[in-house]
Amino acid sequence: MERIQSAIAKARAARSGLDPADPAPATGPAPNPATAAGPAPAPMLLGPALRPAEATAAWEALPLSPPDRALLERQRIIGGTGHSETGAFDMLRTRVLHQMRSKGWKRLGITSPTPGCGKTTMVMNLGFGVARNAEQRCILLETDLRRPSFGKKLGLRGGGDFAKVLRGEAEFAQAGLRCAQNLAIGACAGPVRAPAELLQSSSALTALAGIEEIYAPDVMIFDLPPMLAGDDVMAFAGQLDCVLLLAAAETTTVKEIDVCERDLATQTNVLGVVLNKCRYMDRTEGYGAYD
Repeated sequence: MERIQSAIAKARAARSGLDPADPAPATGPAPNPATAAGPAPAPMLLGPALRPAEATAAWEALPLSPPDRALLERQRIIGGTGHSETGAFDMLRTRVLHQMRSKGWKRLGITSPTPGCGKTTMVMNLGFGVARNAEQRCILLETDLRRPSFGKKLGLRGGGDFAKVLRGEAEFAQAGLRCAQNLAIGACAGPVRAPAELLQSSSALTALAGIEEIYAPDVMIFDLPPMLAGDDVMAFAGQLDCVLLLAAAETTTVKEIDVCERDLATQTNVLGVVLNKCRYMDRTEGYGAYD
């Protein structure tokens, strides 16, 4: 793991002309001088007292359909189960939320260089982890339109189609549901043709703005496609406040990480790179539950 981290740091330094020993600067699009001196961002977490009554009513109107716990554990979705091994997800959740809150951000995308890195599982675990806080509402949105998998992972049968919401053919109230009291999802019924075109369409942007306004979530997490599989992520990244890049240990190369991180930084803010599927962990990386 240390070798991978060192290689990533060297790649970043080579791009920016910095000494690898210097702290890495935050990656993201250049600030707009016209807005750089604007007012401080509003707090991200609304809480029950600040949330509009209309948003609460709309949220509670979404059908509640908790997935089977045994199915979640088989799919390695343990963020909402109270499992003793949730520590790593909880630490990532807390760090991500802290940084997003400090910037006033709500829209987080999660992608990977290639398929098979575990990004959808990460999306689910982060979402369920966020929703464990009774004062936070989270919406997970399926924007990996070529290979949607929310339905399989959550055991959904029928229901709405989030792709129709993006096309302006349905409201989120018809397609969305809640997997927990504070966690809503928008799942696609199947693969979508011309996904990049749909993701950057005016109907999709209008739909997302409407969801944010009507339901007032604290966090919206987008399951993005793998970056190197097409142009879908680059077509949509500008609509996100920030992105996490997920790499798979022993599979993802440093070059792939470097290319993806560089390209993402031209469109949005890169929160960091998360190494997944690491088989060899030091004992200090986690200690399970308290006795």
